[in-house]
Amino acid sequence: MAATTHTVTNQVPPLVGHDVFATDRVLSEAVERHVEPGVLPVALEELGELGRAAGSAQAQEWGAQANAHPPVLRTHDRYGHRVDEVEFHPAWHRLLGHAVSAGLTDAWGRPAGHVRRAAGFLVWTQAEAGHGCPLSMTHAAVPALRTDPELAAVWEPLLTSHTYVEGLRNPHEKAGVLFGMGMTEKQGGSDVRSNTTRAEPLSGEGAYLLTGHKWFCSAPMSDGFLVLARAPGGLSCFLVPRVLPDGTRNVFLIQRLKDKLGNRSNASAEVEFDGTWARLVGEEGRGVRTIIEMVAATRLDCVVGSAGLMRQAVAQAVHHSTYRDVFGGPLIDKPLMRNVLADLALESEAATVLAMRLAAAYDADTEAERAFLRLALPAAKYWVTKRCTAVVGEALECLGGNGYVEESGLPRLLREAPLNSIWEGSGNVQALDVLRALQREPQALDAFLREVGKARGADHRLDAAIKGLLTELADLDGVEGRARRLAERFALVLQGSLLVRWAPPEVADTFCASRLGGDWGAAFGTLPHSLDLASVVARARPVAD
Repeated sequence: MAATTHTVTNQVPPLVGHDVFATDRVLSEAVERHVEPGVLPVALEELGELGRAAGSAQAQEWGAQANAHPPVLRTHDRYGHRVDEVEFHPAWHRLLGHAVSAGLTDAWGRPAGHVRRAAGFLVWTQAEAGHGCPLSMTHAAVPALRTDPELAAVWEPLLTSHTYVEGLRNPHEKAGVLFGMGMTEKQGGSDVRSNTTRAEPLSGEGAYLLTGHKWFCSAPMSDGFLVLARAPGGLSCFLVPRVLPDGTRNVFLIQRLKDKLGNRSNASAEVEFDGTWARLVGEEGRGVRTIIEMVAATRLDCVVGSAGLMRQAVAQAVHHSTYRDVFGGPLIDKPLMRNVLADLALESEAATVLAMRLAAAYDADTEAERAFLRLALPAAKYWVTKRCTAVVGEALECLGGNGYVEESGLPRLLREAPLNSIWEGSGNVQALDVLRALQREPQALDAFLREVGKARGADHRLDAAIKGLLTELADLDGVEGRARRLAERFALVLQGSLLVRWAPPEVADTFCASRLGGDWGAAFGTLPHSLDLASVVARARPVAD
């Protein structure tokens, strides 16, 4: 018999059983905008299937299980033989299998492939973000391998396969493979040119033996890795398979798994190479140039993944506020909470629109779009990934104490949020990359200005921000110390221009007034009260009545 003092009321129903893609108006509009009509019906169908799966109780349970049961390292078998294997919970494999079958490692050869994949990655990240690491690196390995047509012919069909096969064995006997990457070393961090891993050439063409240590190597159970090592001709890029063509294990000594803040479902390892067989990719001495396209593609996934985390956090906050009654009415109708939610929704929408515009640039693959990406991508990676932690933290607060407990899912999002700002180059690296693009590639600034110029004249605050950016670029005194400020301005001007062109007037007006016009405080919930904030919040609702 229930106690008479324990009648449960005013609790919010779980956000489950909905289509994560279809209920995201910003993302679905971006897909319709960037995918050509002939491909659009297929894209919408596949994204709808993925969106319904991501919003299901089953996927949410997989995500919780994969994080509650982190991977476990087994260095030796019971007899003392070295095996260097990492065991994952079955939920991890189910998440990966669903993602691979949905084409989240297949973008480079499909029509509108990058937009379709980015939208799918943004959707599926909301089910669980940790397994996005091997998905991202597998997808991003393709352009690096294409520097060697012989290697690409063998590996690309396996990398882009829609079949997930777990377990280590000869990769050429598998229907699909996953890839990882190893660049970071103890002494260097982001300064990869200080790497000390040695590569000694063998008599076979392109074959080397590696000796050294990688301080961070994510997803160590992948089938192959692209790594940097110092060959006689200088720092070079190599392909390291876990299993050799004859079926024997390559030397890949996993020393330990990192105990991380978040991303706990994914294994990040320290790895030793000691006579490890590797195949040269590209030319000796041009390792950074060879692997840089892989880095760029994973940086885009940092933007897309952060947009996904923001969207899920904002969806949870809006959903909670819709059903929670306080002081005589729904929380969402209270003016101050509406201001907070609108502010969060703005940040999420701006991140999504920007991420999808960058993906569309990859699909276009013209000289102008490549120049645009050279500047826009590091600026976006810098700004969007930094905004992610602030957005998720504020969204958690919207749920109050309910958001602080693990069962809400928000703590997991908050632990995950800082990762994308660190992975593939932290904030300073991205800001300095913006400076390099400005100094070495004038066409990058030209392409950027052409892009934002498409919205000039539509909003006076955007016009003033563009002018202010150009004024700041005219004075390069102490520019390195101002690199973060510049990267932020590039990102905000680009987001503002995209929203002015494509978002509803109330969204663009609120963004320009706050982010570009200066009518904004230092915390969320400080938007001008006179704007149409209710419409901004309504647009972000994940489920309609």
